[in-house]
Amino acid sequence: MILYLLIIIGSIVLDQLTKIMVVQNLDLYETTMKNPILSITHIRNEGGAWSIFEGHMWFFLLVGIIALCIFSYLLYKNRYNNKWLTVGLSFVIGGTVGNFIDRFRQGYVVDMFQTEFMKFPIFNVADICLVIGVICIFIYILFFDEETNNK
Repeated sequence: MILYLLIIIGSIVLDQLTKIMVVQNLDLYETTMKNPILSITHIRNEGGAWSIFEGHMWFFLLVGIIALCIFSYLLYKNRYNNKWLTVGLSFVIGGTVGNFIDRFRQGYVVDMFQTEFMKFPIFNVADICLVIGVICIFIYILFFDEETNNK
């Protein structure tokens, strides 16, 4: 269980530290480290990916609380079943909390990583953790979940 707590806490701390560094060192909409792959751009996102549901902070807070309850329950229930599932759930919880902190404190999420080689929403460490978590959960479902694989 300590590994999963470290993943959750590490995800939250890394997310919050990168956001603090960006806010302290870049003006809003300022870009730095621009190269063909990635640049750092300080933005405030009041919505989800591609700014969907922009301005509906309470929706995201409510969904965040519900998601945290569900994923925390699943992590506790399955903590000894499979590492792919529990690591995935840990990353999802860490990413959810990271963005939840921003939305609760500020009403928006600080995003900073911008891909230069394709049109993609600007994202942050919490978003990266969410994606890693979902990939781990999909690996579990595709290769290790007996219910899914016995159908």
